Amino acid sequence: MAVSIQTNVSSLIAQENLRVTNEFQSRTIQRLTSGYRINSSADDAAGLAVANKFRSDVAELMQGVRNANDGLSTLQIIDGGLNNISKILDRMKTLATQSASSTFTGSRATLDSEYQSLIQEINRQAANIGLGSGDVNASRFNINIKVYIGGGSQAANSQVAVDLSGANNIVNATGLGLTGTSIAGSTQPVTLSATDYRSGAYLDSNSTQTYRFATTSGTTYVTVVGDSDGLTGNEIVTQLNAGLAGTGITVSLDSANGYLVVSSSNSFAVAVASVVGGGTAIQAAITDANAVVNTGKYNFAGGTMSTVGTASQTLTFTPDGGSAVNVTLNVDDTADIIFTKLKTALSGSGIDVLRMGNEVFFQSNTDFTVARNNSPTSTGGLGNVASNSSASATDRLQTSDPTADALVALSALTNAVALLGAVQGKVGTGQNKLQYAIQLAQSQIASFTTADSRIRDADIAAEAANLTKAQVMEQASLAAMAQANASPQAVLALLRG
Repeated sequence: MAVSIQTNVSSLIAQENLRVTNEFQSRTIQRLTSGYRINSSADDAAGLAVANKFRSDVAELMQGVRNANDGLSTLQIIDGGLNNISKILDRMKTLATQSASSTFTGSRATLDSEYQSLIQEINRQAANIGLGSGDVNASRFNINIKVYIGGGSQAANSQVAVDLSGANNIVNATGLGLTGTSIAGSTQPVTLSATDYRSGAYLDSNSTQTYRFATTSGTTYVTVVGDSDGLTGNEIVTQLNAGLAGTGITVSLDSANGYLVVSSSNSFAVAVASVVGGGTAIQAAITDANAVVNTGKYNFAGGTMSTVGTASQTLTFTPDGGSAVNVTLNVDDTADIIFTKLKTALSGSGIDVLRMGNEVFFQSNTDFTVARNNSPTSTGGLGNVASNSSASATDRLQTSDPTADALVALSALTNAVALLGAVQGKVGTGQNKLQYAIQLAQSQIASFTTADSRIRDADIAAEAANLTKAQVMEQASLAAMAQANASPQAVLALLRG
């Protein structure tokens, strides 16, 4: 290589290597001081894009966890309110049980006063937790909870919903079927006839009047026969009670208001001469033209059995809050068979089956519906579909039994506990859903953070080694540069000759 004093190539090489070493050392120091391997797009453009996606997912999921915790807190508040209402129902059941005892000699009005105040407290607490009306806008809390958590490829998969709106989730007194219930033991008589029994003769020697009393165990006919002087109300009562001996039904006269008072601790139906009142007739495809199936609460409407249709018919009885019961009636069923089938199938359902001759009735202390072949609007052998859905728990045959109200209240409270339990189940399910969603989101946060760290974070051990290497190389470069800068001095020796 030619010897030159104009260009020091060795020095230039040493300078370039020193520059590279300085850049390497500077980058290493930046990684060590920031903790990141990628500090700019130039460090790793593809890796930075992937890491930024992970970091964005983590930010979304962390807010989603906060959202879920807020929803969980709301459900826990609602759950606490439901538990408190459950305790109120327990107290109401205690009061009703106390009033239902025939040995109780205290004031049932006092018990009922507390009972009624507890009904109002249920309404207040139900409204307080947002389950008093079913109106989302009227609630203190948003009972139609939709929590966005994230972590899914689509927004719809990233949301957890808990909907407590709607009539099925109302836990006020009406929603629980407690409105109108009482444990006071009041009596309300049943009017047998519009005839005024207070004065004058009712039946003369040319007339008779047949009264029919149906119970769950059978039908009793009592014919009151007039005499030449005519029968007074008291005389009619005497004949009726004589005919009803052993049935558990008694009749008395309310002279002030002019009606007969019928009393019994069991379900019963009453008809005078013919079936009176406003029930709904159910026509079915039964060939026995004398068989009549009716529904009603107190007195029942008469009807005739239609022979339309040739196929059997299935009646579906659905008690409010209970399971449906299906009863199949065939075209050749007689009134006896119809009564037996209905009584057997509905045993334990809360719906009593009563019979007056060829007439069969249904009676219940709670709402129930009856449909033919699960299709209330279909045509064929069954014309009308019966329902007493407008009835409340107290739409029953009142009696002079002082424990009757309490017994009805106990039945209503049992149903209320079941209804409240169903809502509590939904709230509990919602809490579990949110807790599982939180667990998944936290697991995803950990996974995404780990993946982001592997791409973005610096390996401190490796970078420390790189820094040591850069420092050694810098010292070597400086030493080499000093030697390179000194090499032109050798040319002077030639010039000194």
